[in-house]
Amino acid sequence: MFKLLKDSFKVKDIRSKILFTVFVLFAFRLGAHITVPGVDANSLQSLSELPFFNMMNMVSGSAMQNFSIFSMGVSPYITASIVIQLLQMDIVPKFVEWSKQGEVGRKKLNQATRYLTLVLAFVQSIGITAGFNTYAQLGFVKTPNVQTYLTIGLILTGGTMFVTWLGEQITEKGIGNGVSMIIFAGIISRLPEGIKEIYEDYFVNIDPSDIWKSAIFVAILIIAILIIVTLVTFVQQAERKIPIQYTKRVAGAPTSSYLPLKVNAAGVIPVIFASSFIATPNAVLQALSGKFEGAAWYDVVMQIFSYNTLPGAAIYTVLIVAFTFFYAFVQVNPEKLSENLQKQGSYIPSVRPGKGTEEYVSSLLMRLSTVGAVFLGLVALIPIIAQMVWNLPQSIGLGGTSLLIVIGVALETAKQLDGLMLKRKYVGFID
Repeated sequence: MFKLLKDSFKVKDIRSKILFTVFVLFAFRLGAHITVPGVDANSLQSLSELPFFNMMNMVSGSAMQNFSIFSMGVSPYITASIVIQLLQMDIVPKFVEWSKQGEVGRKKLNQATRYLTLVLAFVQSIGITAGFNTYAQLGFVKTPNVQTYLTIGLILTGGTMFVTWLGEQITEKGIGNGVSMIIFAGIISRLPEGIKEIYEDYFVNIDPSDIWKSAIFVAILIIAILIIVTLVTFVQQAERKIPIQYTKRVAGAPTSSYLPLKVNAAGVIPVIFASSFIATPNAVLQALSGKFEGAAWYDVVMQIFSYNTLPGAAIYTVLIVAFTFFYAFVQVNPEKLSENLQKQGSYIPSVRPGKGTEEYVSSLLMRLSTVGAVFLGLVALIPIIAQMVWNLPQSIGLGGTSLLIVIGVALETAKQLDGLMLKRKYVGFID
């Protein structure tokens, strides 16, 4: 990867894309430290044990603990994307129609996603602000009234829309998927803080006679991280090659090829989706905490949507698994794949073209996604369980999720860089 990055900087066009991406990410990190006016961000230190707070802090790259203008991050946009994609599954006829209109339809769906993001961001921002003001109990909002809440809601909504726009700019003019790159940058920025937290918990604030125990624990933690990185990289890169035969002979064209289907075709998107999806109900619950806290139903719902409880961890894992299957079929549409093979005059040996090919690819995609979904779920779940059982720091509980996102985004970005370098070689050869 380092060699690929070094070679990429030698090419002017690719170097410009990389530098543009770095500049946009720098602007995002700069905004993550600009606190919203009218609040006392220091009072949020008392919320560091709240699962929802830690989840949002991870996705926003510590912007939440500063309660900055980018506190909401891209979470509302991700939630809106999930809703719009679900509505395309024969639920809203207009969306189904747009999904079949190619580039024009895609632009209409993107516009609908932005409008829904605007609504979700405004509702979530007011809910989170009201909830934090109740939980902090230290006067988080300096003048809690309707005007203040509306002002903060508008500022946070504007921040979300700006961050979403930054992500779109990275996708169009930079390297990698913009939304994923912003979350990636946020997680990486928290790495020094996480290392400092572990150092203080296991080497500074302990009895000197227990240093060796801490050293063993940290060594085990490092080994576990290396194992997870290796396994995640292996699963993300693993693919099933389906042989393809061509009926039409074209001069210089091969008579056979193969269609690669990844074991985890959905990539890292399911983990990002699940993180944002479980955070949305928490935002609503935070807003209702002042009125319903202590009620039996409220405590039950809080248990369900808190990742550091057994029911919450189970639901979080189920969401990752479900989104893996869902997004795999979005990425690899068996019906369109079958149509494209027929148009190209190609077929899968021993499989009937048309409906037969569609059913074969769907069945194969289900089996592959089962392996990928279970793996992603376990990697995200095991650190959470370990954190609950051994009372480890909150950062370790979300460590599996963070690693999945970081590794997935890094692999996808490296693949795009490799593709750009390969394209340049072919263009140079033709010229």
